[in-house]
Amino acid sequence: MDSRRLIIFIIISIGLLLVWDRLFPKPVPQQSVQLSSTTNISTQKPNDSGVSINNDGKLITVTTDLVQAQISTVGGDIRELNLLKHGQEDNHHKSYSLFTHDDNRVYVVQTGLIDNGGVSLPTHTSNFTSEEYNYVLKPNSKDLSVVLKAVESNGIEIIKTFNFRRDSYVIDISYQIINNTANPLSNVSAYWRILRDDKTTGSQSKFVHTFTGAAYYSNENKFNKFSFSDIQKNDINYAETINNGWAGYIEHYFISMWLVNAYGYTPVCNNNVVCRLNIKPLDNNINSVGLLTDLPVIKPHASYLIGVPLFAGPEEYNALLTAAPELQRTRDYGWVYIFATPLFWLLIKLYGLIQNWGWSIIALTVIVKLVLYPLTRASYISMAKMKALAPKIEKLKQQAGDDKVKLQRGMMELYRSEKVNPIGGCLPMVLQIPVFIGLYWALLSSVELRQAHFLWIKDLSLSDPYYILPAILALTMFLQTFMSPPPTDPVQAKMMRIMPVAFSVMFFFFPSGLVVYWLANNILSITQQWYVNKHVTLRHKNRLQNNTKYKK
Repeated sequence: MDSRRLIIFIIISIGLLLVWDRLFPKPVPQQSVQLSSTTNISTQKPNDSGVSINNDGKLITVTTDLVQAQISTVGGDIRELNLLKHGQEDNHHKSYSLFTHDDNRVYVVQTGLIDNGGVSLPTHTSNFTSEEYNYVLKPNSKDLSVVLKAVESNGIEIIKTFNFRRDSYVIDISYQIINNTANPLSNVSAYWRILRDDKTTGSQSKFVHTFTGAAYYSNENKFNKFSFSDIQKNDINYAETINNGWAGYIEHYFISMWLVNAYGYTPVCNNNVVCRLNIKPLDNNINSVGLLTDLPVIKPHASYLIGVPLFAGPEEYNALLTAAPELQRTRDYGWVYIFATPLFWLLIKLYGLIQNWGWSIIALTVIVKLVLYPLTRASYISMAKMKALAPKIEKLKQQAGDDKVKLQRGMMELYRSEKVNPIGGCLPMVLQIPVFIGLYWALLSSVELRQAHFLWIKDLSLSDPYYILPAILALTMFLQTFMSPPPTDPVQAKMMRIMPVAFSVMFFFFPSGLVVYWLANNILSITQQWYVNKHVTLRHKNRLQNNTKYKK
């Protein structure tokens, strides 16, 4: 019995350590970023130097059904992007700001052209003109285009276009290069990058910490992520050439990604265009993640169009699924991806029927418990048998006194005679751990729970404002300790009583959606264990009675 409890304790401890590393990473030192209107940021690239964030230009406001963006006429930078369907943490009525630029924060999109042959092409420091400065997606329109023109230089005309689509967080940014000269235009590259400081945003939970940093994916190299501190130290390795996938930043609930091959768009990289991944540190603790696209020769009196779609928005399941291949991996489930992905898919289907995320979580927990019941039943039967033997083990302890060897020998003989395996319930528990951790991370990464209502709770991504659910959860965890056979060691028995209560304190600060899941799981576990205990105890009593009659 002691061995079984010890093994369970070790399993739980390892599970908690794995979760703890994800929940409480070592904090990255943050330095304030103060940028003047023309702060220069060295890029450490000879063909991409002189970077600046200039506030002297005019701002073009673009409003669609999902976002409101502000584009500067200097460089055509995206300086701000507000998500209209998602509110701020402290004010649900104010739109969440993904991209922003002020004296305290830097998170902007910059693009530009480079010509190594000496021809002057517009970069993010160049001036553009626009016919309008306020664009609104019309109710009967499916898309909206914002067209910027650079001042024609040396017979080269440049048109930069932003295309927004209805019901989409993908913005297609493109350059049309028109060569009006008699000479071919060669050695032209375009750069597409996102500049970001290392500060976490309001989407980061105060107690449950998730990864914020750079990430990229390709079919060849799979999913990779880099912390801001590693980027600043240049302590990163990645394959420079990229022909598919995406690259950008991830944070809790929101991402910004350049899409090398997006659904509904022409793939960026082909036989004519070479794509290179570019992740590097800049001055003032700024990080840059982007692409460099090397273009083919543009013939005289001809034009060439190059564009890269940008996904900038929440990690909503359907939005990721329809934007680009494997983009749902930005939810970063880690090693339980294979379990978390189908579980969240099922949660989405349940929400489609129930239309409430809280009740959908409960329904999902019920389904998972029913599917795993054969495994949990084996564990509960083993525990029930052990609990039924508790009086006999206590009698053996009294008979053995301080003789540990005699006690262990007597217990093994008892287990053999009663046909009980003291560690028989461990394997089913081990098999369940990846499933439950997968469900845990699926819920933790779900932006769908953000500002979702359930009973008195107004936001399932935040802690219960009245601590009602965590208090009930603590009671259920305490109750479970009385339904399990106690360890033979009094000190261990006391520890096993205190540990669930101490552990439950964490849930007072956990997102409510996770507490709903754990509470529903605990209630179902208690119900299943009570049912099994009752029937195992009844069969044990009947067997003892039959043995007594037989002896008579």
